[in-house]
Amino acid sequence: MPRTTKVESPCCPPFRALTTDVLGLIKVIETRGEQSGAAAKVVERWGDPDSSKSVLSASILDREKDPLLGVARKSGLIDVISVINGDLRHSIPNVCQDGTRPEDDPIIGLHLFKKQRSESSTRSRTSLTCTTKGYVRIESFEESKSPADSICDPSLTSWSVCGSGNILCSNVEENENYALFGGKGVEVNVWDLQKCTKIWTAKSPPRNSLDIFTPTWFTSTTFFSKDDHRKFVAGTNCHQVRLYDISAQRRPVMSFDFRETPIKAVVEDLDGHTVYIGNGSGDLASVDIRTGKLLGCFIGKCSGSIRSLARHPELPIIASCGLDSYLRIWDIHSRQLLSAVFLKQHLTNVVFDSHFCTQDAAGSAPVPLDVNEVPCQDEDDEAMTTKRKKTSKGHGDSRSKKKKSRKASKED
Repeated sequence: MPRTTKVESPCCPPFRALTTDVLGLIKVIETRGEQSGAAAKVVERWGDPDSSKSVLSASILDREKDPLLGVARKSGLIDVISVINGDLRHSIPNVCQDGTRPEDDPIIGLHLFKKQRSESSTRSRTSLTCTTKGYVRIESFEESKSPADSICDPSLTSWSVCGSGNILCSNVEENENYALFGGKGVEVNVWDLQKCTKIWTAKSPPRNSLDIFTPTWFTSTTFFSKDDHRKFVAGTNCHQVRLYDISAQRRPVMSFDFRETPIKAVVEDLDGHTVYIGNGSGDLASVDIRTGKLLGCFIGKCSGSIRSLARHPELPIIASCGLDSYLRIWDIHSRQLLSAVFLKQHLTNVVFDSHFCTQDAAGSAPVPLDVNEVPCQDEDDEAMTTKRKKTSKGHGDSRSKKKKSRKASKED
């Protein structure tokens, strides 16, 4: 079993997170109950270890009814998996137009749309993928219970977002109307997903006082505000964090350095002015992007490069994972480490299942689910939405009856 680290800190609130790693495994980590000393536990592991199935990017369709997880693998497949039980729902092959093998043009960006972009069916879903060479594809598919029943929509939209260089990061804004892309030798640019046209391109910062030009190398991006697609934050390989406002100018309106290693992950907070930064040396910090002021570093430095950050949409926690194989849960107010789980493999992505319900576990110790036990599913949709294994009500009564019968036999 994976090692779990208990931390002397305020109790960790109930949560459910999913991680992906370089061997293609998907692991589910849960914390139930709010009693003191509760630690996160691995309750599910989906898939078999295979380096060719390494997960490069992940996106969760976080909804209360039948949530889905999309993972882009090294082999070129995009698998859509049920967050409830890990069943494979749909597989989308990565077909390159110029005949390039998927291994030579891997997928670096994946997004499952919450909105229905296709009017052909009420169960139609759409995914956006972006490869290293800038090949973007929007494809729709029909939701189903198994890959054999899944149907691909013949409508396919594709275009290229760069003529040269390598795309290393992409992000889709909250309303899913705009997306931004950036990378090595590619300035960050914003695209209108409805018209598939470029609406803005950044301009390189001027040379510094020593007449040294900083080469373009973006490693991570995130939209600054969920209600405004015009502002976004980008991290660079030269340990810079830049704030852009496409309504103001093409160059960054603010730029500052953070430590001395490349920025690997950035994620925005719910307050609309705080950004969390993770770099290649395992430093995690929060910054007020309005002023560029460092609010503080998180206590308990990671021992490896941070590759993914996730902010819980409701709870005041943030998750980080990376090359040290640990999933860490932090409190955003005190910036203390709440829990850490060692997951053996190098981790690539972490996402939260925000509709995780712990009503059945309230007041009881957290009990890991049986990995080998799969809940039965009926044909109706309600069976697909069951996230907990409910114990039958008659179990307690039968045990009490057995005890009474044993006592009666002893008295006779």
